[in-house]
Amino acid sequence: MVLDSIAVGPSGLKVAPGDHVCVFYPSLADRDEILIPYLREGLQADHKCICIVDASEPEVVIGTLGAEADLASALDQRQLEVYRSQDTYLRDGVFSTETMLEFWKHSSDATRQGGFGFTRAIGETTWALSYMPHIEELARYEARLNQFLPGYPQVTLCMYELDRFSGAFLVDVLKTHPKILIGGMVLDNPYYLDPDEFLASRRFSSQ
Repeated sequence: MVLDSIAVGPSGLKVAPGDHVCVFYPSLADRDEILIPYLREGLQADHKCICIVDASEPEVVIGTLGAEADLASALDQRQLEVYRSQDTYLRDGVFSTETMLEFWKHSSDATRQGGFGFTRAIGETTWALSYMPHIEELARYEARLNQFLPGYPQVTLCMYELDRFSGAFLVDVLKTHPKILIGGMVLDNPYYLDPDEFLASRRFSSQ
């Protein structure tokens, strides 16, 4: 079955398969207003759900989902996988774009092997403030995701807590996401740059 749109929250918000969406949120409670319904809706739709959290332990997220989802089955079949940032973005002790893209490729291949036709991915990014000496690498990674994601049936939400990141970095975040979810709306992003264009600008600025 071809999907036309994917629900991403309690207010009827929709995104399209293949979308790479930047989610700006002001607080942990606001994060959960997107994260929890997004995962619940995915489980109900028999989608593969992959979640990476930093400000909460995976067990907390799973426990919050438990009231309205058949978690025993979802976890047993690996329909739901919730990871810590230390086990994904920082699994080698440092952040590497290539390592993280390999993680997503492996996850996407496993999704198809597990019989799931669609993936919902969501990742929290506050880990970057403490663990990455050169935060620019995260922006390069986001740009590279735009080259990777079209090959797989999925939607990816990248979560940024507004008050934690500098304005200059958030400009780069805007340039690397075709869509934005902010203030209860999903918007086409007029500041988005083609990944080749963005990566070329990064190479030039580093010279």
